Amino acid sequence: MSGDDTATWTRQELDGLREEFGSRYAGRTVLVTGADGFMGSHLTEALVELEANVVAFVRATSSGALNNIGHLRDRLRVVFADLTDKTSIDYLMRDLAEAADRPYVFHLGAQAHVGESWHRPYETVMANTVGTLNLLQSVVDHGVELEKFDTAGTSEEYGNVRESVAHQHDFDELGGLILHERSPINPKSIYATAKVAADFLTMNYHDAYGVPGVVTRMFNNYGPRQNPRYVTGTIITQALTRPEIELGALEPLRDFCFTIDGVRGHLTVAAEGIPGDLYVYGQGKNISMRDWADLIIRTGSEEGFWPADRHVVTSERRLRPGSTDVLALRVGYDKLHRETGWQPRVSWEEGVLRTIRWYAGNRDRWIGRVDWATKDRAAR
Repeated sequence: MSGDDTATWTRQELDGLREEFGSRYAGRTVLVTGADGFMGSHLTEALVELEANVVAFVRATSSGALNNIGHLRDRLRVVFADLTDKTSIDYLMRDLAEAADRPYVFHLGAQAHVGESWHRPYETVMANTVGTLNLLQSVVDHGVELEKFDTAGTSEEYGNVRESVAHQHDFDELGGLILHERSPINPKSIYATAKVAADFLTMNYHDAYGVPGVVTRMFNNYGPRQNPRYVTGTIITQALTRPEIELGALEPLRDFCFTIDGVRGHLTVAAEGIPGDLYVYGQGKNISMRDWADLIIRTGSEEGFWPADRHVVTSERRLRPGSTDVLALRVGYDKLHRETGWQPRVSWEEGVLRTIRWYAGNRDRWIGRVDWATKDRAAR
């Protein structure tokens, strides 16, 4: 790897990746939807390093630009298509049906921003739900024999605890909520509801047609290349640019998992997960938005990325509508650990520093995408 991508995987991590997964994926046909996105690009990168035969499904645009996997262009096959266009999916699946082996499918393509789902509700449902349906139906229509179909769910599906089913949740000795595969779901956004539907469709097609589907619910991935409108990137990009950091509610708790561990979760579940089953994973602890921002600000200041004057303010325009904010998300990944040995390896402190370094070194990759710049502040 070269350029900014050397900051994503260390040489030691790549060696460990090959030792852990090389026998599973080397030489295997693998389709990744959303391959040029944040998590999709890291997963695609890992699969290329594992010497898989990667088919990168990228949303078709007039430019055909590859923002995150351009450096891999000669090491994989890129298919420009659209999840909401069944015809383009059918062309892809006809090709996949001709593979000499049983392909893996990692379905990460989605409209993945919670806030944006309120502004683009139809696009969100079409991409996340109908798009998943198109893939699954096309697999059946063209008789594609798969090794595994991994649908990427989200921790947002759990929402907030409803009083009527609180007794079905698990809590630690201090009363802290722990979310497992068996925890009740209560989606609080259009994004989360669309993802719930995608998860259930995956299970429907497993039960009805034998599609070897698994669902992975990841808990708040972060890291290099992430859209700067997500909270970690929002904090870092503002801190790199100006003293005042605007955020929404500071009380909600989140379980942040570095992208490297997120990729390992996908690879582990696809390799060893039981078809028809659900797996959740993340860091296994949570932190308030206020404390997460403090950790980022402190780390960046200590490492010389910005002065010590950075401070957080709450902006009304960043609050989620009504009572839709999820108050606490923390995973109990016991099942995945018990069945496969998976556990996170990158600490918050290390992950935050690596993420700051990427944003600091790649300003041209995010400056035009932020949602906080205003005329009177952009020049500060």
